Amino acid sequence: MLLAALYCLLWSFRTSAGHFPRACASSKSLMEKECCPPWAGDGSPCGRLSGRGSCQDDVILSTAPLGPQFPFTGVDDRESWPSIFYNRTCQCFGNFMGFNCGSCKFGFRGPRCTERRLLVRRNIFDLSVPEKNKFLAYLTLAKHTTSPDYVIPTGTYGQMNHGTTPLFNDVSVYDLFVWMHYYVSRDTLLGDSEVWRDIDFAHEAPGFLPWHRLFLLLWEQEIQKLTGDENFTIPYWDWRDAENCEVCTDEYMGGRNPANPNLLSPASFFSSWQIICSRLEEYNSRQALCNGTSEGPLLRNPGNHDKARTPRLPSSADVEFCLSLTQYESGSMDKAANFSFRNTLEGFASPLTGIADASQSSMHNALHIYMNGTMSQVPGSANDPIFLLHHSFVDSIFEQWLRKYHPLQDVYPEANAPIGHNRESYMVPFIPLYRNGDFFISSKDLGYDYSYLQDSEPDIFQDYIKPYLEQARRIWPWLTGAAVVGSVLTAVLGGLTSLLCRRKRNQLPEEKQPLLMEKEDYHNVLYQSHL
Repeated sequence: MLLAALYCLLWSFRTSAGHFPRACASSKSLMEKECCPPWAGDGSPCGRLSGRGSCQDDVILSTAPLGPQFPFTGVDDRESWPSIFYNRTCQCFGNFMGFNCGSCKFGFRGPRCTERRLLVRRNIFDLSVPEKNKFLAYLTLAKHTTSPDYVIPTGTYGQMNHGTTPLFNDVSVYDLFVWMHYYVSRDTLLGDSEVWRDIDFAHEAPGFLPWHRLFLLLWEQEIQKLTGDENFTIPYWDWRDAENCEVCTDEYMGGRNPANPNLLSPASFFSSWQIICSRLEEYNSRQALCNGTSEGPLLRNPGNHDKARTPRLPSSADVEFCLSLTQYESGSMDKAANFSFRNTLEGFASPLTGIADASQSSMHNALHIYMNGTMSQVPGSANDPIFLLHHSFVDSIFEQWLRKYHPLQDVYPEANAPIGHNRESYMVPFIPLYRNGDFFISSKDLGYDYSYLQDSEPDIFQDYIKPYLEQARRIWPWLTGAAVVGSVLTAVLGGLTSLLCRRKRNQLPEEKQPLLMEKEDYHNVLYQSHL
């Protein structure tokens, strides 16, 4: 009854979510390749009259070389995102953000986005019963509320006749994010039922962690707007050392249906949910995109999976090994990378050795395989709300690594990563635009933290010295040159001084001679360094 009451109450709020803005889905916008909607506050594009932003003349795309994984050009709408659809979008000033600069950057709020805030994501088992019920009600509301600001494309740009015949559908707030996860990971359609499968703009490469970090932040932001609850955060499920799916109960994310182990218990809110974007092979054969049509109930059968591929859920020791890896990325920067923190955490490399192993699915991947259902196939995995709890905890491990090593942004690969994963590449399919490197920073800089990380002792010295290290890195070539010149001058002056001292010493009386001779004259007396 309490959940039902909360659900009804929340229907009165409205939202704005994230992908193709409804205001930019017209043939005029597509043919002009411009997405600069007016801000409601002053009616001007991007809130220009209020100093919030302006319509960027040309979207500046990264020209860094890509890895060899995708051997095509001009066959996929996601290449050089978002230039196939738009080459002019809003460029927001200061702390403003959004497709029309009507929102605040992550970590800021207020009418002028000047108030800093830090929200805390908590363990779902630490929530009180009212807090947990509120979270479940928010999920249900998002599932049944049509996004007023965003739509999803149901055809490629070519199928839209290059913008003259737009193909878009409405979608709920929750399913909008399901669709985005499908769209970013789908295969490339090559025509005549042919596809290219070795492509993913959010997985199996450096962008895996930044992309999902942004995905969660946007999802969190949309729930805040939908409900009016500015302090809402996504809880996490700490699955370290778990022996089973602890959240798979009717009290939380839905128990097992006693009549059919592949379905959820009828006592769960989620048993009535319909999933979308789960039939990848059907879309490929029709050379079509997921259009948001319902495709059946949510499936989940935790623990009845392929145990040869995934023998167990991740342990605390597995997480600690991941955190011991100092390299964020390595080698080919894909699922074959060895000793890569990203690849090991994602689950393509062993959490015992750091060596890529195609026969095993561990860490992040292990949870998806273990759920043995909708969550186990990449494109439609976000249909299952456990996806949010799982990725919230994965993000917290990423945050631990960032705090442990304090990497500069250039640690994130600038070039030669798989398509869409270079540091300056815009992340598919987000509008407004965000680069991968923008989210290779501490969560605190993005306005959130994790409850179990707040107990850690902060490294004040590292936080203090980091900006100075960044400055030193930028001027390092000049410092090196100065050091070389200084060394030469020191050697010359030292030689002259030594020569003068020797001449002077030879003129001194015996009682005024130094007790130790010069190094070159008496080298056996001095201790030598082997550095």
